[in-house]
Amino acid sequence: MKNTLRPALVIIAIILGVVIYKHFDFRTATFKDPWLDGIYIITFAAVIFALARSKKQSSGHVEK
Repeated sequence: MKNTLRPALVIIAIILGVVIYKHFDFRTATFKDPWLDGIYIITFAAVIFALARSKKQSSGHVEK
């Protein structure tokens, strides 16, 4: 089940990354819509965390 979820999370991460990039104004260092972009950033971080965690668990490495 977790392996089938990984491609969907990768697609979501790519889409969110592109949206965040497009909404950021590099001249003024601001976002177009700060509240919505804040939600995008939090969701992007959660997806990256989930991907990293699933990658770590699938590698077979066990921490003690």
